[in-house]
Amino acid sequence: MSSRRTSRSTWTRLGLRALAVGLLLTGVAGGVYVGQNRQDRQVQAARAAAAEAADQELLATLEEQRRESSERSARAEAERKAAVAAQNAAEQGRRAEKAVEQKTESTTGGPKPYTGPIPASCNEFSGVRKTGCALMIDAGFPISEFPCLNKLWTKESGWNYKAANAGSGAYGIPQAVPGSKMASVADDWKTNPATQIKWGLGYIKGRYGTPCKAWAQSESEGWY
Repeated sequence: MSSRRTSRSTWTRLGLRALAVGLLLTGVAGGVYVGQNRQDRQVQAARAAAAEAADQELLATLEEQRRESSERSARAEAERKAAVAAQNAAEQGRRAEKAVEQKTESTTGGPKPYTGPIPASCNEFSGVRKTGCALMIDAGFPISEFPCLNKLWTKESGWNYKAANAGSGAYGIPQAVPGSKMASVADDWKTNPATQIKWGLGYIKGRYGTPCKAWAQSESEGWY
């Protein structure tokens, strides 16, 4: 009888221990699960925060690009308007200048005449200038035009038939550009002042009408 109670008591203690071990293991497993679940939530939260930050950065970048594009467009439009305004102003200036010129010609019968001393004859000059004066009269211009021609070619070349401009290619007394144009008069255009003068007078007559008009152009623009 005593032996049975002892055996039953032993089994009872063993059962309680087994139950305790089982509860302990269940708690551990549950704790691991809860810890893992919490870690997963933290990872997800971190990922969500990173995604939101990336979205905000992308939006900021797009906004900056939009702003820069808008500023470039505004600058381009402003530059275009400024260029159009400058072009219009230049055109208005040319029109006003042309109107004044036409009014002057209509009231005076032409450009302002030369008022300086007029030589009585070409004998008042010597050398190449005397030749130029004679050839000018021979070309149909009155001697009153020679003071203008003298000033023009003194300014251009000093009446030096060898005068050369390495930058522009101009050559000779009239500074033809290029000098080879004067070959239309004669092949000796490089060394013969008369050939150069004849070509220069033809150029002036065809482009400006008279030496005084050519001189006025040179005074106004620095070239003729």
